[in-house]
Amino acid sequence: MSKVSIVMATYNGEKYLREQLESILASSYEDIEIFVFDDGSKDETIDILRDYESRLPNKIHLKQNEKNLGVTKNFLQGLCATSSDYIMFCDQDDVWKPDKIEATLKRMLQLEKKTGKDLPLAVFTDATVTDHKLKVISSSFFKSGHLDPKKTDLAHLLMENKLIGCTIMVNAALRKLLKEHPLPEEARFHDWWVALIGAAFGGISYLNQQTLYYRQHGGNLVGNRNYIDYIKNRIFSLTEQKASLDFLQKQAAEFLKIYGKDLSPEKQKIVFEFSNLRKMSFIKRRTTILKYGFLKTGLVRNIGLMIII
Repeated sequence: MSKVSIVMATYNGEKYLREQLESILASSYEDIEIFVFDDGSKDETIDILRDYESRLPNKIHLKQNEKNLGVTKNFLQGLCATSSDYIMFCDQDDVWKPDKIEATLKRMLQLEKKTGKDLPLAVFTDATVTDHKLKVISSSFFKSGHLDPKKTDLAHLLMENKLIGCTIMVNAALRKLLKEHPLPEEARFHDWWVALIGAAFGGISYLNQQTLYYRQHGGNLVGNRNYIDYIKNRIFSLTEQKASLDFLQKQAAEFLKIYGKDLSPEKQKIVFEFSNLRKMSFIKRRTTILKYGFLKTGLVRNIGLMIII
């Protein structure tokens, strides 16, 4: 059996934290350690974590950040601090299903058998979307958002992230590559950065299984949005969407700066073209998107993209 490290990032998470920890500890896969990185909680989060750590010193390890890092850097630094062969990300407010770790690890081992353990790999799954009381809103995160989780090539991922952070497992090779380079300042989210590494240097596998209850509540930093709400938001916030696309190009530019020398010429070109979209002419921008496949999921999203870009 391989030890699995679970990286949990916390910040004022007292409301749902115990339920989340109990769900992980009830997993069918027992060879785990939970590393909690708290980002300056002001509520009872630290007290709850110290209680668990005192009772389960071999399972739970708490580290308090000296300053607030933000969720992206907190998760990435947490990942770098682990030493096991396999690592999972964990939010503070969800509930894991008993076979989540076991099922994800099984897929990871299958992927490693196919590609080799030396390549940076990531596995992600679907999730059951619930309200704050765990009442099911949607049986599938991807179906509710009309997203295609199977399009995980580098070109698609530069434009649209598919990996749900709280479902991800990565292997030691991906962590090694992350640690060998500076951590990003322009990464949109930790899961997106990990996805880009996997797509650029190794592989990504989607497990079509709902492995956790993805709780939606007023305090979510990132959450599920149904398709109708997504479309409404895009229609009435064009300025915001343009700013978001600019941010993605900055993310790509930083990815190229950090990993450019390690990329194959083909992938180097893909990232370069994406990072320079805003510098191109009206026609060139759109033809480049089509040429390289810098697309979102579905016709409606891509029509919107062509209007906004």
